[in-house]
Amino acid sequence: METITVNNERQSLNNVSVGKDVKIFNFVNAYGCTIDDGSKIGSFVEIQKGATIGKNCKISSHSFICEGVHLGDNVFIGHGVMFTNDLFPRATNADGSMQSEADWKLVETIVKNGASIGSNATILAGIVIGENALIGAGAVVTRNVADNTIVAGVPARIIKKI
Repeated sequence: METITVNNERQSLNNVSVGKDVKIFNFVNAYGCTIDDGSKIGSFVEIQKGATIGKNCKISSHSFICEGVHLGDNVFIGHGVMFTNDLFPRATNADGSMQSEADWKLVETIVKNGASIGSNATILAGIVIGENALIGAGAVVTRNVADNTIVAGVPARIIKKI
């Protein structure tokens, strides 16, 4: 599988700020975002404008990092993880016209340093996932997760403190 590897210096590729030693695999759709040093982005990942990826992160294939998502350093994102950024999504306005960027409110999500999110988890908008927290595979995270906490299930519930 072909990869793009950036060595030695920060670069800008297709309006994406890419740090040193970043690996980006085939079929990644990234635009207007920042990917910091040492991070690895798997195939079929989308990273939208305004998203930030910290140092030494690993984002597995088929994940969606939408606008307003900010990952700290050393964050692991499993396969098929989905983030949201709108608490009340609609295709049209009350008058039937299509919504535009002006018609909705961006709600940011923070994933702090060292957190891990299991495959196929869904993270709702406005959530803060604490340092070294662990989100179980398939979880639906509807509220903040404290530092050093493991959550799993639908909706995600505390399993234990680390």
